[in-house]
Amino acid sequence: MSVVEQYARAHIVSDTAIPIDEAIPVVLRYDPETDPRSVRFGLPGTREWTCSRSLLEQGLRAPAGTGQVRVWPCGRVQAVVEFHSAQGVSVVQFETKALLRFLRRTYMAAPVNG
Repeated sequence: MSVVEQYARAHIVSDTAIPIDEAIPVVLRYDPETDPRSVRFGLPGTREWTCSRSLLEQGLRAPAGTGQVRVWPCGRVQAVVEFHSAQGVSVVQFETKALLRFLRRTYMAAPVNG
């Protein structure tokens, strides 16, 4: 089983007076040897975030998550991933197809067992 790593572009959703129009690079990572049930998000300048692969998949169809990571669809082509920490909340908007492509690659690397 091999590590799946994919780069995606995302937008930070902010309520500041100056909108942030630039997309940021995010590293999506799945390591079936280390943790076959989890995926990781690497945002620039922050720690890496981990959530279950099933949470990410569920959140692309309907709001999911109640802890540090929450995911929900945003319209027909985008999804939002919300990261909670003691320092605050980061809300990141992705193209759904990028997350689906990543998930498909993770299931090719390590299918769900029974």
